[in-house]
Amino acid sequence: MDLALERYGVWLRSTVVCLCGALGVASADGAEIPLALSLLVPALLSCGVHLYALRRPLPLAPLWTLDAAVVVLTGLSQPVLGGDGADVMVEAIVSICVITFQHEWATRPVAGAALAASGTVACALGDILSSPGHRPELADLVRIVVLAGLSRAAYLIVRARARVADRSAALRAAARREAEVAAARRATEREYLATLHDTASATLLMVSQGDARDWSWLPQRAREDLEALSAVPGFETGSVDLAALLGCVPGGPGGEGQAMVQLKTRIDGPLAVPSGPGLAIFSGVREAVTNVARHAGVREAELRAWAEGDGAVVVELSDAGRGFDPESVPARRRGISGSVIGRMHAVGGCATVTSHPGAGTRVQWRWQAQARAPQAGPEAQAADMPRPTRARAHTAVVRLIRRQLLHGAQLAALLISLLSQFIFSLQQVTAYQSVYQPAWAQTAGYVCLAAVAVTGAAYLLRGRQIPPRVRAWSLGSVLTVSAVCAFTLAPERLTGAEDWAFGLVGWHALFLLADLPVRAFAAFLGAHVGLNAIAVFLSGAPTVAESAVMGITAITTCGFQLSVGVLLTRLLHGTAPEAGTEAAREEELRTRERIHEDMQRDHKERYRALTATTVPLLMGLGHGVLSPHDEEVRLRCGVEAARMRRLFAESDAVSDPLLNELRACVEVAEHQGVTVSLAVRGRPREVPVQVRRELIDPVAVTLGHARSTARVTVVWTPRAVRVSVVGVNCADGRSPGDAAPSHSPATDAKVSVARTTRGGSVWVEASWSKTAASEVDRT
Repeated sequence: MDLALERYGVWLRSTVVCLCGALGVASADGAEIPLALSLLVPALLSCGVHLYALRRPLPLAPLWTLDAAVVVLTGLSQPVLGGDGADVMVEAIVSICVITFQHEWATRPVAGAALAASGTVACALGDILSSPGHRPELADLVRIVVLAGLSRAAYLIVRARARVADRSAALRAAARREAEVAAARRATEREYLATLHDTASATLLMVSQGDARDWSWLPQRAREDLEALSAVPGFETGSVDLAALLGCVPGGPGGEGQAMVQLKTRIDGPLAVPSGPGLAIFSGVREAVTNVARHAGVREAELRAWAEGDGAVVVELSDAGRGFDPESVPARRRGISGSVIGRMHAVGGCATVTSHPGAGTRVQWRWQAQARAPQAGPEAQAADMPRPTRARAHTAVVRLIRRQLLHGAQLAALLISLLSQFIFSLQQVTAYQSVYQPAWAQTAGYVCLAAVAVTGAAYLLRGRQIPPRVRAWSLGSVLTVSAVCAFTLAPERLTGAEDWAFGLVGWHALFLLADLPVRAFAAFLGAHVGLNAIAVFLSGAPTVAESAVMGITAITTCGFQLSVGVLLTRLLHGTAPEAGTEAAREEELRTRERIHEDMQRDHKERYRALTATTVPLLMGLGHGVLSPHDEEVRLRCGVEAARMRRLFAESDAVSDPLLNELRACVEVAEHQGVTVSLAVRGRPREVPVQVRRELIDPVAVTLGHARSTARVTVVWTPRAVRVSVVGVNCADGRSPGDAAPSHSPATDAKVSVARTTRGGSVWVEASWSKTAASEVDRT
């Protein structure tokens, strides 16, 4: 904004100096023309230097010295030039310089104030020297000082509104950044859980069930799972050949698995796709093949892949097994919802599962290049995914900046209107009552403009825009006042000291029309100047000198007001979008940094949690240290599989998260052949996630050791919750109390756990009370 104001000040001063100088030379006598031209040389030189400095910055000291020399020499030139036209020209040049200095030196207010003081003193001295024995015109000097103050005040008002816009945009950007970071973390968490489900969870569950005769596949599978968990969850960059990936699906040609599935493949390759969707489809197919081996009751399936004419890539896996009802699958089962469907949704594709009992199953993955640009991973996915949302956010920021700048400009114009009307115009309209014909018309016009200013202030000072009807009424009133004042004042006095309305009308129109295109304001000023011109020409053609004086006055008043309107248009339609674009770039950079930092931290936390339980198991199984034939190893794998299933259930949107997570653990125990009964008493209440982890973990451990039956009970009271389990025929009668802790980091949830062992039965109860618990974050 400061750069735009500086450019505006330089160009405005250059334009006014050239035009007023030309009119001043035209109105001068022949003998005074050389002196008038010599006066313009320093001013034109200063303008040229400043225009050059806009392209190539120059030292500030020479620029300030040149500006001071111009206003001092111009102000002191009055006794040399003489005449009314020269005085008007000098006052116009000094006034416009004093005004624009507050913009050119906006970031250095002391320099701008010193230049304004120099110009005022020079004009006072020039007036004294041109009229010895007479006091200088105090009204003109006060006007220059007030104009400088108003120019500075207008800058401060607009800058204040711009800073309000910056703060509001920063707050909104921070809110969007937090939302995007949260979305990225959720996406990464989903991918992490899906990876955990397809790798370690599936492997440990198979080991815990102990239903494989040939464990030769296990070491390689455990090492691959460990490698997958140690990598940052997400998709790699670049593109892949999906046909080559599908040829590596476990159970397919050259693959190996717990129970081989013979795949009949029909793949129309190569199929080049971005690696994100490619890996998502590969992981989903691998999980689907595993489901065929576990649940379909057949050992054959057909895998097809092809590209369609619209650019879509389709992969289909079908079997002729026992089938199932997809609607009856619980939400906590991750094979379909997370590994197959959820993964494809995360990369902008889709997956469908079609099956009926006794009619087999068909799973289809579909991804279309036009639907989504390639992504570099969850980090880039979260940062780049919401392009429409980012576009809307950028538009909202631009609108906010425009609204604040517009409001600031209207307040500045209103301030100038009020001060001009109640300081300068009031003095003029009261001092020259005898000049007006009739005087009551001028007084009525003054009161009408005052009413317009007060009405505008009533809306703008409350932060509201002026309604269209009020604006239309106000504009009609202002234009009527312009016509009344022009035709009730002698033509030779128009634009002179007696004409209080000529310079005031434009400021009223500016705050009324600031939100419209500048051509509307230009048309109003044209009508205003045209009415005054008609009033002048109806009484006869003016002389060249009179025309020059009127032209200089019109340029320094209406021309200056029009330039302010042009500047406002530049700020609203140039600076505001640029500021919005820069803010969007900065926001995107900060968002990417935050996402990267949070994802790295989350990954470290996850891997640190796994190192206590899952990683030792996978390392032992992968390097032959632990044997799947060992019952103790299978027990540990079963407990860890139950903990993972409880972790998967944390992300479900259900009314009773505690019960949902318990059921996930119960389901694992049932897969191991344990008959589990679950009873719930009382009304469920909210329990923090960390507390749920501590409550359920002892139950998961006990269920993992049970070998025949188990009974789980949840008791809710208004202030507490208790979760108990009785495991019958626990393995070797050992108490599970020394089992390793769960994945979750340690908390201060203060969950109390009581254990009792009697023979082969184990009773464990975990309880938590709100009154006894310390403050726990609700996540």
